[in-house]
Amino acid sequence: MKPWVIKHMPSSLTEILGQKRAVEELRKFMFSFSKKKKKAAFIYGPTGSGKTSAIYALAKELNYEVMEVNASDIRNKEQLEKTVGMAMKTKSFFFKGKIILLDEIDGLSGHEDRGGITTIASMILKTHFPMILTAINPFDKKLSSIRKKTVMIEFEPLEHKYIYDILKKVCSTENIKYEDSVLKALARRSGGDARAAINDLQSLTVKDRTLDKTDLETLGEREKMENIIQALVKVLKSKDASLAITAFDNVEEDIGKRFLWLEENIPKEYRKAQDLQRAFDMLSKADVYRGRIRRWQYWRFLVYVNALMTAGVATSKKERYKEFINYKPTERLLKYYIANMRYAKRKCIAEKIAEKTHGSVNGVIKDVLPYVKHMIKNGNNKLVEYFELDKDEVAWLKKKT
Repeated sequence: MKPWVIKHMPSSLTEILGQKRAVEELRKFMFSFSKKKKKAAFIYGPTGSGKTSAIYALAKELNYEVMEVNASDIRNKEQLEKTVGMAMKTKSFFFKGKIILLDEIDGLSGHEDRGGITTIASMILKTHFPMILTAINPFDKKLSSIRKKTVMIEFEPLEHKYIYDILKKVCSTENIKYEDSVLKALARRSGGDARAAINDLQSLTVKDRTLDKTDLETLGEREKMENIIQALVKVLKSKDASLAITAFDNVEEDIGKRFLWLEENIPKEYRKAQDLQRAFDMLSKADVYRGRIRRWQYWRFLVYVNALMTAGVATSKKERYKEFINYKPTERLLKYYIANMRYAKRKCIAEKIAEKTHGSVNGVIKDVLPYVKHMIKNGNNKLVEYFELDKDEVAWLKKKT
């Protein structure tokens, strides 16, 4: 059976819901591609927000061919030159226009991807076809050379009302009977991920084409918190090293957030001073190896990081604690996320200014950005044009601090 996420993909940009501004920017990029200095668009946003669907919908509207490459499949310089490089040099087999799509490029990292980011940045300058890159997090330091050469387009997390509209349309096409309140609940619990919501709808209704409250109750929560809490149980409630070492295998949280979860909940679980001391000793040693990975990009140390923060912490206690503990996230997680979003925009602006002024990003943030903010607040549009700032960046600069 064909997956409904493919079967019901939008055929035009008018069918992309909840992303009006992003869709307009994408359309504008394509129609003015030949006149633009930047030959690539960098689309970013959470999973299931419509990034890839919008690209294929636009290609259908323009009768373009899409040459798609996933970064997790083609990772280094040699592979990129063999596939993307060849696509850049050849015309479409069907004499159509062509879009070169590099999907999930934030997946490039570490030793085995050496040269991949640099190669992509170089290809952007040489391409004769529009290139579109996608990522969940485009503000990673490793992607700075790509951000400078691309038109940044943000797809925001989808509101549940738009996901409800999408599900309602699928139900109509597939002749599914549903309770309206249940469909709305399904939309809400998707966490802004339209793709996940459609997959859930298909799995729940594939047999009898109906959706009611009992169906919804059988659907496991997708939220990351449940997975991370299950992982914590394996580590903190067990003394079995072989069980604990697999704790984070199915957890999507990045390694930094795993550290924060453990740091917050170890003292709640380990009541004896010696157990607590040994557990934090293991966690600190894991952090030492994590620091070496950051400095040297020696990713083999990741094995030691995982072993120390799971099996190491689990076997730090002399005996298993029987009391029930309500594991909770640290407030630092929320602060960490808010700070990242706040400073990501500032850094992106600083990179554009640094490129034009031949200075460092840190120097611009410290010495130049305050004056640029002041002048733009006072209506200096020449600076906006000179630094090639987009509407969102100008709005950020005009905000009161």
